[in-house]
Amino acid sequence: MEYLTLAMAKGRTTESTMALLEDAGIYFTDLHEKTRKLVFYSTDERIKLIFVKAVDVPTYVEKGAADIGIVGKDNILEAQADVYEMLDLGLGRCKFVVAGKPEQLPEKNLTIASKYPAVAKKHFQKKGTAIETVKLNGSVELAPLIGLADMIVDIVETGNTINENGLTIFEELEAISTRLIVNKASFATKSDAIDLFITNLKSALE
Repeated sequence: MEYLTLAMAKGRTTESTMALLEDAGIYFTDLHEKTRKLVFYSTDERIKLIFVKAVDVPTYVEKGAADIGIVGKDNILEAQADVYEMLDLGLGRCKFVVAGKPEQLPEKNLTIASKYPAVAKKHFQKKGTAIETVKLNGSVELAPLIGLADMIVDIVETGNTINENGLTIFEELEAISTRLIVNKASFATKSDAIDLFITNLKSALE
């Protein structure tokens, strides 16, 4: 039987994503919290689940190593992958923001620290503002405080971390949530299986 390969990452939305898949009738009975396995098969052997880093999910899907992927919109935007974005699962809702010290007013020739330099660059290009980006993988809020960057582009859920570090949100950018993405070739060659997967997910979301 031909199966679909689904790429996703372990993280803060994994539990709710797996619950959604179960509501859609897709079960991975050998998947448990302490397992170190990276490949799982659904009980009906229709879905092959592979766990990869969240930042790599769009690449796996774009290159055809996975037919479908479940990943945050932030990683889709940063990867700029050529994939179909099919469904908003509504999980892990947050947003991109531009933030910095209260006295820091937006100006030209800014240095922006971010885990998402491509997103930051694209945003400021639209504004006609030249920037230099500094790629950071964590504690991005620290950058303006120690002079590493003028401002940051980051995702926030409540904004508490921004506020607690004495920063101000200057702009709110695109809303972020978990999305279903599909490889373009797979969408043509495995259309029936993908349509069924999407239909079942939609029913589970209702």
